[in-house]
Amino acid sequence: MPAQPQEPTPQRFANPLSRYLAATRPAFLSVTLVGCLIGFASAHAGGVALDPVAALLTLLAALLAHAAGNVLNDVHDARSGADDANTERLFPFTGGSRFIQNGVLSEARMARFSHVLLAVVVALGLWLVGQAGTGLLWIGVAGLLLGWAYSAPPLKLVSRGLGEVVIAACWLLVVIGADYVQRGAFTWTPFAAGVSYALLVANLLYVNQFPDHAGDRAAGKRTVVVLFGPESAKWGYFGIALLAYGWLVVQIGRDSLPQATGLAAITILLSFNAARELREHASTPSELGRAIRLTIGAALAHGLILAAALAFDWRA
Repeated sequence: MPAQPQEPTPQRFANPLSRYLAATRPAFLSVTLVGCLIGFASAHAGGVALDPVAALLTLLAALLAHAAGNVLNDVHDARSGADDANTERLFPFTGGSRFIQNGVLSEARMARFSHVLLAVVVALGLWLVGQAGTGLLWIGVAGLLLGWAYSAPPLKLVSRGLGEVVIAACWLLVVIGADYVQRGAFTWTPFAAGVSYALLVANLLYVNQFPDHAGDRAAGKRTVVVLFGPESAKWGYFGIALLAYGWLVVQIGRDSLPQATGLAAITILLSFNAARELREHASTPSELGRAIRLTIGAALAHGLILAAALAFDWRA
């Protein structure tokens, strides 16, 4: 078992640039990078010649939107007391960035930082809308609203047991949006390819709720794990994974995706190993590090295989 990384301290992040970068939890932004790659590959598979400038700005906007969401979530979890009450967290996977709790950045600075990030996202998004079409505007508005409603009052959807739904919807929008910027129109392919990936990303949120559930419960944050308890909620992980892989199989069977995208189903081995770990250790948060790492690996590998299969458009 690898040693758990140390939590951030003001001394470790004396440089302002590194401090604000680390506050976004950059390692987790990889799921957005992979989501964009799926969208770009989907457009390429449709015969679209990719615009590298638009692709780069799409990726930047998506990464900044994700970063803003991470920072905003830290702010609202600090205000609710959820992160303060979280004594069973598995840093860096759960319990937030700990920047506010450990005095690296104040709550007010984190809030202002999230607003700056969102302002840049809006500016980039409006430029992309001008290039790709107004359909992207609705994707962007939906994504920003979901990102805000995830943790901010009055909706606080993650506190109402709807966090997984929001996460799946947001990462599906990443795939669809990346495709739309290149294609300039809506089509079924990014939806067909994006759902399984988005569900596996949602499973990452799901497994992370188990170490956090005691703190969430104390703060009145009613996640699925808080609502049903770890021993009952652990079966939900299996359900989400089965839905993800089942969706992929159905879309290949309908010829909505190339046969080669079926290679992405090999990541079911990672997902089911994670599910087994969760089944055995759902009530022992300190033992869930491997389940979390396997879940991250399953999502990223699944998405990269999907993107590669679509990019090369291998067909049986």
